[in-house]
Amino acid sequence: MKPGLVKGARHQHRFTVTDAQLVPALFGGGAFADMPAVLATGQMVALLEWGCVEQMRPYYEDGEDSLGIHIDVDHAAPTLPGQTVTVSSEVEEIDGRFIWFRVSAHDGIDQICAGRHRRAVIDTSRFAARLDDKRSKLRDRGDG
Repeated sequence: MKPGLVKGARHQHRFTVTDAQLVPALFGGGAFADMPAVLATGQMVALLEWGCVEQMRPYYEDGEDSLGIHIDVDHAAPTLPGQTVTVSSEVEEIDGRFIWFRVSAHDGIDQICAGRHRRAVIDTSRFAARLDDKRSKLRDRGDG
């Protein structure tokens, strides 16, 4: 990573919730079709990750990216479609290629979540090689 991302750095990211992020839309409906039409926890986690990626993106070297490797958050309040969620992230710790963030999100009425998220900086070509190796193993087993 390029220098500049430091402990204590803060970022905000906003997103307006659509029907695609609601619980009934998970996995194309199915088991979730009759559940409340509110922001799904999995989609909320994706918004938290997106906010952290946006904070890190200016510091990626060519050929770098990051992947989420840990998440520990609550989901304390429902969010309706059309509400804008503001994700706040703060760099809590930088340990080599691992970055810990303190994260939270607010929907304009309630704080909907708070917790921590960890990301690992990856070399995209090395990661692609790992995926190719895994695909090969799947084909060898007849799974792919």
